[in-house]
Amino acid sequence: MTEQALTPAPPAPPVPASAPATEPAPATEPAPGPAPEAGTAPAPKKSRRPLLWGVARWTAAVLVCGGVGAGTALGITALERTDVPGLATASDGRWDYPELTLPALPEDAPRPWTEGNDGEIHHADLRKLLLPAPAGATADPKPNGGWTGLGSYLALLPEKDRAGVGAYVADSALRHVTARGWTTPDGTTTRVHLLRFASVAFAEDFKDETMEGVSKSTRMPLGVEAAEIDASVQKVEVPHLSLYSYAETEPYGPEQTRWAYIQAGDTVGVVTQTRRGGVPTVPFQQTVALQAQLLG
Repeated sequence: MTEQALTPAPPAPPVPASAPATEPAPATEPAPGPAPEAGTAPAPKKSRRPLLWGVARWTAAVLVCGGVGAGTALGITALERTDVPGLATASDGRWDYPELTLPALPEDAPRPWTEGNDGEIHHADLRKLLLPAPAGATADPKPNGGWTGLGSYLALLPEKDRAGVGAYVADSALRHVTARGWTTPDGTTTRVHLLRFASVAFAEDFKDETMEGVSKSTRMPLGVEAAEIDASVQKVEVPHLSLYSYAETEPYGPEQTRWAYIQAGDTVGVVTQTRRGGVPTVPFQQTVALQAQLLG
């Protein structure tokens, strides 16, 4: 499987770069010193090698730090493939996702965590920030990656929780919902929902209310009676994000469910996987990592 590093799509004119990195000032030659006095040997010239090495180091640093404008993946492309979720070889059980690309931003639109974007708003088309299905998966006709109503998310919850969650969201300035689902040949069913609010404050409130509900055994996925914190996604480290993951505990009947919440600025992502006999750790970790990178 090829590496799945996120690469920014070339911005359509006159779209600016997602988050321009500041380039270091060009190195300049030192001003020539006074001419040596007559009868004295000229001082030996200083080697320019340290200066050239310094420029090289700063250039390398800028190339790495410039990944802020292109998403987290640019900062991890130099790591070993087995060190980062989503970049391992297919032999370890990971799914073969297509190459992921961050969408171009509208003209003059800043990235969520740049100066002037206090609401930490994702200005890119939310549907293009939704993780695609991996190779070999059977895509669900609904949700299929387009806009959907809140009902698509509420369908994940038990009947007793839907009215309360729906009423809360109705007062929380929810702007858009998009979702995608698929089933892989091993029988794992995946649902990914992205909910975008008017600002980071509303998204954080929704996340906090959801976490409180889970701690009281409510707002959990349909059919889940008991769960525990899932530490399998601890290696997923994307700046600016809050990530919470849970796994249904035994005895869980014929199917197990794992799910994760990703709060990224104004957007909350929900990744849910269910499989008869238990949800494999590796593809769950990989799916959460890649969706987090797209939102980060």
